[in-house]
Amino acid sequence: MKKIAILASGEGTNAERIIRYFTGYATIEVAVVIASRPTAHVIERAHTLNVPCEVIIPQDFAAGKGLEVLKNYGIDFVVLAGFLSRIPDDVLHDYARRIVNIHPSLLPKFGGKGMYGMHVHEAVLAAGEHESGITIQYINEHYDEGDIIFQAKCPVLPGDTPETLAQRVHALEYTYYPQEIERLLSLLS
Repeated sequence: MKKIAILASGEGTNAERIIRYFTGYATIEVAVVIASRPTAHVIERAHTLNVPCEVIIPQDFAAGKGLEVLKNYGIDFVVLAGFLSRIPDDVLHDYARRIVNIHPSLLPKFGGKGMYGMHVHEAVLAAGEHESGITIQYINEHYDEGDIIFQAKCPVLPGDTPETLAQRVHALEYTYYPQEIERLLSLLS
């Protein structure tokens, strides 16, 4: 059994889709959700779906609590789903090439610290881009600079708002992120 930890900071819509995708799998389970804020809605989603949830604030995560929780749950693979805190070096080291993130643009465009959620969609529209999409990548010590695993595109339409663009990007996330996680897990020995 390969065990996944999902790290999230907000609503948890991607986390919920990933949990539902792997529910009933004989060889893969979402073993824990780790939330970085005690008010994150992902906590409620995890409880509703009967997945244990731990709240670890960024300072405690950086001080070693994150790695401790991952080890206690026997985690094989870490999935970031709207997790806004920096991943500490000890976790990066112990989970090298076993931590993935999804970003709501076609990296390397519109990435980096502070580029998340609606900020990204606003920047895409302000730049006059004709397409946007998602990037699934491995995590390293720099925001949005890890090796790219997968990208999917969608058009930016005339009259788009950040909200309408976000809807199309979310549809890509919900479709492809669980599939890519499954594919990557199949490559682990």
